[in-house]
Amino acid sequence: MERVPQEAEPAGARRTVTGRTRRFAAGGGALAVVALLAYWLGGGGGDGGEAAPGPSATPTPSATLTVPDVFRRVGPSVVVVQAGKSLGTGVIAAEDGTILTAHHVVEDTSEKDGPGKGAGDVTVTFADGTKAKAVVASANPKLDVATLKPAKLPEILVPATLGGGAAVGAPVVAIGNPLGLTYSVSTGVVSGLNRTSKDGGLNGLIQFDASANPGSSGGPLLDARGLVIGIVVSIADPGGDEAFAGIAFAVPIGAALGGAEGDGPPGGPQI
Repeated sequence: MERVPQEAEPAGARRTVTGRTRRFAAGGGALAVVALLAYWLGGGGGDGGEAAPGPSATPTPSATLTVPDVFRRVGPSVVVVQAGKSLGTGVIAAEDGTILTAHHVVEDTSEKDGPGKGAGDVTVTFADGTKAKAVVASANPKLDVATLKPAKLPEILVPATLGGGAAVGAPVVAIGNPLGLTYSVSTGVVSGLNRTSKDGGLNGLIQFDASANPGSSGGPLLDARGLVIGIVVSIADPGGDEAFAGIAFAVPIGAALGGAEGDGPPGGPQI
């Protein structure tokens, strides 16, 4: 399966999630600047057969968007990540094309030869259909996040807007590639903050109920303004059948960019 400041919960409001949690799998200087901005902003609180959205301007942080607007604006920033047999999602996080994803999606390639040496094993597909090999530029297994550097960029590059805090009950949108169904959108609300995975020990997770399945991991969790507030990393799997049970988790974007740290990797096998 890192932490922007979020609205404080009442004493005793933290919960240890029951049941097993499962992770899905089927930067540089530019990110350092973005990390500081995201941390500050957070103080307030397949086969590619599916058509990808056309490029559009990044969202205005102050504007509340409809779900279709969120998809049209942020969809071009979402990529399909294929690492060996692992399928996941990523989001363009900087103007230089750096992609943020979940570490467990690219774990085999990032640890085989060390970060930056698994170029032949990772392929990313951008929204316009551009495919490129990528290297694992950085990997943080403790927080289950990694960054990728693609060898080639699309003609029009649309980075997502990162930053913002999460509030319980606030609407969220997840975009990803669940079960290979590329550019799928699901909606829900923030169900809880500062969650801790029972068997993994990672703190500070955002709990949400927008559907997520194998292949969703590494995708962006977005607020109603189209801001990336988290990186999807796992689901609760009390039945052990790798099926979505209405509980999913994301690493807050400030933590994912290095603004804060959790205590360990998410628990459960990759799915």
